[in-house]
Amino acid sequence: MNQSVRPALSAALGGCTVVIAVDRRSTELATALERHGATVRHAPALSIVPHIDDEALMSATRALIARPPDVVVVTTGVGFRGWMEAADEAGLLDDLHAAFRGAQIVARGPKARGAIQQAGLIADWVAESETSGELGEFLLAEGVRGRRVAVQHHGSGADGLDELFTDAGAEVISLTVYRWGPPPDPAQVARSVIATARGEVDAVLFTSAPGAAEWMATARREAALDDILRRADRRRLLLAAVGPITAAPIRDAGAEPLIADRGRLGSLVRAVVTHFGGGHAPSLPTPAGRLELRSAAAVLDGRAIPLSPTSMLILDALFAAAGGVVSRAELQRVLPRSAAGDHAVDVAIARTRDALGSAALIRTVVKRGYRLDVALTGGMP
Repeated sequence: MNQSVRPALSAALGGCTVVIAVDRRSTELATALERHGATVRHAPALSIVPHIDDEALMSATRALIARPPDVVVVTTGVGFRGWMEAADEAGLLDDLHAAFRGAQIVARGPKARGAIQQAGLIADWVAESETSGELGEFLLAEGVRGRRVAVQHHGSGADGLDELFTDAGAEVISLTVYRWGPPPDPAQVARSVIATARGEVDAVLFTSAPGAAEWMATARREAALDDILRRADRRRLLLAAVGPITAAPIRDAGAEPLIADRGRLGSLVRAVVTHFGGGHAPSLPTPAGRLELRSAAAVLDGRAIPLSPTSMLILDALFAAAGGVVSRAELQRVLPRSAAGDHAVDVAIARTRDALGSAALIRTVVKRGYRLDVALTGGMP
């Protein structure tokens, strides 16, 4: 047995296709999702361009070592880790840690605090809202006049902290450790938004606000955003963000995302697994058990049943009707070759029944069409 293959943890995401719109730690995130049965598609909307060889970063680092800061502001975990790695590569890490010994270290959220702890340091204060605004208000209330403040910035550029502290009388040392670059494969991002709009994706995961904003902008450019928002509104698509800052561009686009409660990748994975595996996805009660739909499967009584694209189209239309009758004409319109006539619908229904293993689940309503055999109580889509 290949020891590198990690065992499955659950089948909660069986039949789910998940788009990961991130670059950093995407392999780790994909592995975690796959261990719960998901099929993962990578579509990073932006790339991270490190400044490891940026002399300006090393020059500012040496200046901090020569004249230690009174305050160190850490805005992102990945940025702070990149800074420590760059200092280590330049042989300056021990001296930088020594320069931080008497400083007040503040973090813009749990991820930044985690990176501080990983470096062997302690955060004195954390902005739980993960906003630069809360962080700035805290330090202004403490007073920064005459203090030397080192500010590590995030990749999307200025956040107003340098100007805020300078205007309040601080001496500011500004450090940008990485910046956002273009997506590694723009066509891949475009394909991901089109597939999401078509119903071929169950969830899209975001770990940065700039990445979320760019993915949504791509959806708008590809004329796919309206369909994506409709699917999200119907709860047939889950948009999930690692924290409230990342969620902001999704909300601005018109959707309400699921937000991980701890601002970490592990928490994001747990939130998605709980959504699909914990009874939070849309469902219908049937005599054969609880029925849920995924992009490539039906989940019946907790068991994922792979279905053909045609069967998924048929079942999706019946599911949306929630037990109401769907006419042959309506079903004919959702099939790929609608001109084939009523016979194509009847064949598709027969094949869907066979795949589900329950002929009675889809009822024939004489001279009217078909419906799912749904109880009148229970979860509804």
